[in-house]
Amino acid sequence: MLSIEDLNKKTDNEIVELVLENSGYFLHIVERYKFKLFVYIRRISNMSAEDAEDILQDVFIKVYQNLNDFDNDLKFSSWIYRITHNTVIDNFRKLKARPQIFDLDMDDDRIKVLANEFDIEKEIDEKQFKEVLNKVLSKLDVKFKEVIILKFLEEKDYKEISDIIKIPQGTVASRISKAKKLLKKELENIEI
Repeated sequence: MLSIEDLNKKTDNEIVELVLENSGYFLHIVERYKFKLFVYIRRISNMSAEDAEDILQDVFIKVYQNLNDFDNDLKFSSWIYRITHNTVIDNFRKLKARPQIFDLDMDDDRIKVLANEFDIEKEIDEKQFKEVLNKVLSKLDVKFKEVIILKFLEEKDYKEISDIIKIPQGTVASRISKAKKLLKKELENIEI
């Protein structure tokens, strides 16, 4: 077995190759992605931490079961995010209801990036902006909400977003543009 230091130097695709040879390395994939995917699940679903943990467990089971089908020419992070995305959507279908209240888990730097991206002219502090953004995002259709979350909170590029939600890159660009316009319009109408 390789040391943790050696494993940390390996790319995702190299780790996948190791896992295919020795399943003991799968834990390194879990460790590398559990926090990122947990936060992503919470952002797109507004699930409780316990429910998000259950979904995350399902995700890792699916990843392990389908690792032989992973195409090494693709980016592993896009593939695992796609599985996560599909697992959350499947869970929504089972529940037959989407969450009504939205609460983003954002750090201060990402709040500033979003405030700058949407050119918020009102003088509001970051805490207020986060509350306002939660309200506004909860009103958006899921197809616009997911591209905003992937682009600005998960910091994915257009190709990765395209791979994750399985739409063309041009459609990703147009959804992001439309979502930004919808968000900006809503943010301008919010009374603080």
